[in-house]
Formats: sequence, structure tokens, C-alpha cells
Amino acid sequence: MEEKKKDAVIVLSGGMDSVTMLYDQREHIAVAVTFDYGSNHNQRETACAALHCQRLGIEHLTIPLVFISQYFTSSLLEGGDAIPEGHYDSDNMKSTVVPFRNGIMLAIACGIAESRGLARVLIANHAGDHDIYPDCRPEFIKAINDAMKAGTYIAVEVDAPYTHLSKADIARIGKRLGIDYSETYSCYKGGEHHCGRCGTCIERREALQEAGIHDTTIYDE
Repeated sequence: MEEKKKDAVIVLSGGMDSVTMLYDQREHIAVAVTFDYGSNHNQRETACAALHCQRLGIEHLTIPLVFISQYFTSSLLEGGDAIPEGHYDSDNMKSTVVPFRNGIMLAIACGIAESRGLARVLIANHAGDHDIYPDCRPEFIKAINDAMKAGTYIAVEVDAPYTHLSKADIARIGKRLGIDYSETYSCYKGGEHHCGRCGTCIERREALQEAGIHDTTIYDE
């Protein structure tokens, strides 16, 4: 059987969605990139990302983006107490937006891809992100894909296959792949355990329940 060519860079946070994509696309991924931009949960997410890359034998890079925490405004950069609680459909969750974060990360991942002769950059945005995060929406993905193709000699593309999936859909993929989601981290407060009350914790719990996965995440509540 012919081995599939590794042609992709993945933007890997260490959360549920990107870890699922890491396993889902592992035969195609040459390198995973995690960005340390000073968020409350960066350290815990990065540890999860490194764990899974080591397990799969995929090269893992951690790239510091210190300027984001220095110059950008977001509750995600201001400590756990600044994170609002409640569902993502609440207006107050907009405070967790890190302005143009995905645009910056995809641009860097695109440069890495072209430098290594890789044709694709994978990102695990999904339908649950669309209302709150402008740089997760289909129109953004299309626009930056067009920009990356136009701005590189090898026409690097964004591959975002989860764009129209719900988080529960992604959890179902993970269930099929046998992923242990207790080895991922989601909480925006960044504590030792998931708080269980912020938007991403609530979304995580509901997705796992809907997918029929026993949730072994430790919550503080």
C-alpha cells in the first residue's frame, strides 16, 4: 500500500478540535505548530499539544507571539478572573476574542508551509465559533485562503474541513478515532482543572454528552 504524502502543517492548540484534527489527518501532517501568545490557558494547551505530537511521531513547533499579550486587548489575556461565564451565545463572550488571532497564526503557518514545500495549512475552526469569532467564519477562511494562494509561489491553501461541523460532530469523529479527551484542555480561565462555567467549558461538556462520550474531564465546580 502506497504511503500517503505528508503535505500539511496544522495549527494545533491542544484543545478538543485541533487534537481531533491531528489524529484525523495524521497521515498527511508533516509538522504541527502551537502558538504561545500569552493566553490564560496557553501553557496547559501547549502541554497537551506536545503530548499528542510525541505520541504520533509528528514534529511539534511552539512559536512565541509575545506581542499579542503586550498590545492586544482580550479577556483571554487578562487572567482567569476576567473570563465571563455562560454560553457562547451571550454577548459578554465577545470579550474573549483575540483580534485577528487566526489571521496572524495562519499567516505564520503559511510561511512555514511554503518554506518546507507543504501545500496545505490545517485549522480546526467549526460552526460553533461563527457567531462570536469573526476569524473562524467561512467567509474569512475563503478570503485568507485566496490571499495565501495568491501570496505564495506554491499556492499554499487553507484546509478547514470542520468549518460547517458542530463541536458534537467533531467529538463523534474523536470517538471513532478513540481519542481520550481528558488529554486535551479547553478552559479559558486556565486553571489546574476546567472551571466548568465558561463558554468553552460548557460547549465542551455539551458536545461530549451529545456525542455519547463519557466525560472524564475534572471540573472545579
